[in-house]
Parts: sequence; C-alpha cells; structure tokens
Amino acid sequence: MEAMNLARDAGVDLVEVAPNSDPPVCRLMDYGKWKYDQKKKEHKAKTKQHQVVLKEIRMRPKIDTHDMDFKMKQAHSFLEKGSKVQFTMLFRGREMMHYELALGIFQQIAEKLSELGHVEVPAKRQGRKMAMVLAPGQTK
Repeated sequence: MEAMNLARDAGVDLVEVAPNSDPPVCRLMDYGKWKYDQKKKEHKAKTKQHQVVLKEIRMRPKIDTHDMDFKMKQAHSFLEKGSKVQFTMLFRGREMMHYELALGIFQQIAEKLSELGHVEVPAKRQGRKMAMVLAPGQTK
C-alpha cells in the first residue's frame, strides 16, 4: 500500500517485476512510455535486418548468346543487391536427352559470376527441369 501511495504521488505506475520472490519486487516507472520505447526498439531492429530473396531466371538449352547476356546482366544486378539467384533450365521433347548442354551452360554462368557469388546448390536435375542456385559473396 505504501508503494502504491508513492506511485500515485509521483504520478507514475507501480510495476511488479518479480512476483514470485518474497517480498514481491516492484518498480516505479511510466509503463506507457516503457511500452512505447520497447515497440520502437522492435521496429528499429526489424528495419535493420535484411531478408534474403530468391530470384529465379528461367532459360532453355537452346538459348542464344544475346539472350544469355541479358540474363547474365539480370543475375549480376540481383547478386549485387544481395539476393540469391536460381537458374532454371526447362526441357521439352528431345531436349531431355541433352542434359550435358545444360551442365555446360550452368558451368559458364558460374564462371562468369564467380566474382559476385558462389554456387550454393550445384546443378541438379528435377524431372523436366534442372536448377542451380548462386548466393552472393565469395566462394566458401
């Protein structure tokens, strides 16, 4: 009761910090301001964290050199911004017999983008697709 009177006189709140101790520990503070400050700290922490985004670039085994250069420029900008890039090779019909073409193209891509990123997931066949993921940063 004495603590409640002190809090009322000071114009602040009486906050119970440790209710299980004997005697219970309380604190005189402005609870609304404390809650506001906590919310601000959480918001500031959220704005500083960077979420890694996975960008996908799709292509075919018969891709032309100009189209390949365009896709490489896109991947270059994605990696510079800190995003992961997934290259997906789509196969149709008789292209399914020539997975080695896709492996060659993926190898070229990895070599060209080696200064910006490293291969996180090597080329893997998934049915009618083949995928490879590049992550930003140097080779681990």
